[in-house]
Amino acid sequence: MKHDKDGHPLIQRYTANERSNHWITAIAFILLALSGLAMFHPATAWMAALFGGGQWTRILHPFFGIVMFVSFAFLAIRMWGHNRFDEGDKQWLKQMDDVLANREDKLPKVGKYNAGQKLLFFTLIVAMIALLLSGIVIWREYFSAFFPIGLRRFSSLIHAFFAFVIIMAIIVHIYAGLWIKGSIGAMVRGTVTYGWARKHHPKWFEAVMKGNEKRGL
Repeated sequence: MKHDKDGHPLIQRYTANERSNHWITAIAFILLALSGLAMFHPATAWMAALFGGGQWTRILHPFFGIVMFVSFAFLAIRMWGHNRFDEGDKQWLKQMDDVLANREDKLPKVGKYNAGQKLLFFTLIVAMIALLLSGIVIWREYFSAFFPIGLRRFSSLIHAFFAFVIIMAIIVHIYAGLWIKGSIGAMVRGTVTYGWARKHHPKWFEAVMKGNEKRGL
């Protein structure tokens, strides 16, 4: 049994399956972003060399997309229950100045995820669905011939727009993980300390202490 510096047993935040699911999605996203950028503009065409050239990049890109969508779908199902909005989340968003100033003691008690994380969660769901549907329409090898040229052109624009949205969302996600020390470690090791949980997610911490959540290690 592992303990924090105060002698408390570490709290399980993510199971091994949840962490594996997250990292499969993350790796698929990186491959998808790089291959997509390689096809997007001549200035980034050099990235195609990472995948064996332009032809292989065009072949692999949609399959990376399928892997990411399926993996994220499982992740979304796992995390859905903790990402529903409540009254505290509305107040949290209204106090964004306190959030940015790290005045967490002035904020409403946060559950497993705060309102910002929940907004990101639903942004990713919308973007993933839009990318999948538009990607199918412009997937020339298998599906494009079934759709009119106008729809294919529109889908290309939609695909590019939501690709930008999801890349920006993931950048914010990474920044937030680095900003809140211990967040990335939670997704690597699966555990957090009492102090981290009590400071950043007090409502979830209280549920863990009452036995309504898994306590972990």
